[in-house]
Amino acid sequence: MSKVLAGRYELFERVGEGGMSVVYKAKDKLLNRFVAIKILKPEFINDPKFIDSFRRESQNAASMTHPNIVNIYDVGREGNIHYIVMELIEGRALSDYIKEQGPMAYPKVIALSKQIAAALSFAHKNHIIHRDVKPHNVMITPNGTAKITDFGIAKAVNAATIVDNTDGIVGSVHYFSPEQARGGYVDEKSDIYSLGIVMYEMLTGQVPFDGDNPVNIALQHINGEMTPPSKIVSGVPPALEHIIMKCTDKYPINRYASADELIEALNNLEFVATVVGNDGLMGSRQTQTQAPVRPAVGPIAETDYTSGDDYDDEDAPKKKKTKKQKNGKKANKKKLMIIIAAVAAVVLAGIIITVAMTNREEVKVPNFRGMTLEEAQDAADKFDLKIKEGKEVISEDIEKGRIVSQDPSADETVKEGSTITVNISKGLGEGNVPNLVGKTESELSDYLKAAGFTLGKVTTQQSEKAEGIVISQNPKAGATADKGTAIDVVVSDGTLNNAIVPYLIGLSLSDAKAALSAAGLECGKVTSDYSSAAEGEVIWQEYSSNTQLTRGTSVKLKVSAGPKPTETTTEATTKATTKATTEAPTEP
Repeated sequence: MSKVLAGRYELFERVGEGGMSVVYKAKDKLLNRFVAIKILKPEFINDPKFIDSFRRESQNAASMTHPNIVNIYDVGREGNIHYIVMELIEGRALSDYIKEQGPMAYPKVIALSKQIAAALSFAHKNHIIHRDVKPHNVMITPNGTAKITDFGIAKAVNAATIVDNTDGIVGSVHYFSPEQARGGYVDEKSDIYSLGIVMYEMLTGQVPFDGDNPVNIALQHINGEMTPPSKIVSGVPPALEHIIMKCTDKYPINRYASADELIEALNNLEFVATVVGNDGLMGSRQTQTQAPVRPAVGPIAETDYTSGDDYDDEDAPKKKKTKKQKNGKKANKKKLMIIIAAVAAVVLAGIIITVAMTNREEVKVPNFRGMTLEEAQDAADKFDLKIKEGKEVISEDIEKGRIVSQDPSADETVKEGSTITVNISKGLGEGNVPNLVGKTESELSDYLKAAGFTLGKVTTQQSEKAEGIVISQNPKAGATADKGTAIDVVVSDGTLNNAIVPYLIGLSLSDAKAALSAAGLECGKVTSDYSSAAEGEVIWQEYSSNTQLTRGTSVKLKVSAGPKPTETTTEATTKATTKATTEAPTEP
């Protein structure tokens, strides 16, 4: 029977879980619509700080209505249950999307980043700082809309968060800003930094800073140098890389002043992409590469104009050129000619490369899903394509070591010589092996399947346990192993669990109990009856001797109460007189 909160919200199934709350899908019976209900975990209901942060989330988010923010409908408490009723999003968390797809195409990154920035802009104008912007807190609907959630909530108390002594959780360590890591002042620019990290992860499939413990990662945010996205994946527009690096600058003053300013930069980049196309957008990287030689042109031009030869103002007085000026002019002209020649060579090389690429034939990208890297390269060679290994990702249906996804995708048209980036399955990931000891053999398969493992070899062994009960396993319970690993078990054959009923007739009750105990059985209910046997001797047992029973079974006994006593003559006469008196008719 399903649980109903406040006589209105009927809970159906759990759809998510955070560090301090569990999210259920439910139905609002009053308004006849499906909703999501976030319930505070029982271990936090007695902590005023968590109750306060849970209430603060509902108050913060309920005050905002925006297409990119998850709506809050209701907040309440029933007994010890604290809950928030909010919009049910039919979609996936951005974190799951990144895990499954790996690096995302830059147009998708721009589109999602603009939506998240729009939500933050609206929140900041309402004087609310999110403080925990990360892919786990962004939901993506089936139509591609990004919706941010968890405003102001003190999130998971685990190894991926940092806690202070005043405000509780201050952010998730992989995404928070250097000022958050230092425990300093947090404002809108901290959210912009976190969004920059999210953009970096969407574009590359990985976070810029990682380590063995949260403190190590926090120090990297403060002091570490971030590897530019273009060094990790190819095809990153230089302008987009510049935006990300500006968002994630160590110093808040160097970041975008507001989320609106970030949106404007992304809009400008999107506009340029539509005008010049993908090749033009990528070409800006070549322009940046040539930038160091440009400053030499300016001074030369200024020297030419001030030297006098090209100064044609008729009203200006003519000055006689010195030998030094003439030599300087010749040197400048020589430098100018060298620069012009170098630029011409670069342009000519670009034209040659462009023509060569243009003349290449177009081919359809094969489907490499399910192949190994070697198999994929062999298949790509037939189309004059190159294979580049991308990220290792978790996959439920693709075997470890085989390709899960690719970019460009199968059947897309590309030029010969293009590079296809493929993401490799690392299986189902790792998990903790469940405890199987004490379970029956018949329930193992379903239990292991639910935990992400499979049943391996089953062997039997003599044991005092009942037949079919697991007595040991390998790997042991609690060990870390790859999901899908086969778990071997040893089950009891039940032979040592059997007991033979001894012959108890004629024994005293104490001896009979001792015999039952020695055989692994228990003495059950004891009754008595008259018998010719000596008083206290066993005259009946529930099971015949040599009967095989399960150890610990109780056996009922009956003992002799001695011979039945005979009636004396006096007793018989008294009984007869009493009977006659009772049966005589009464006179009127």
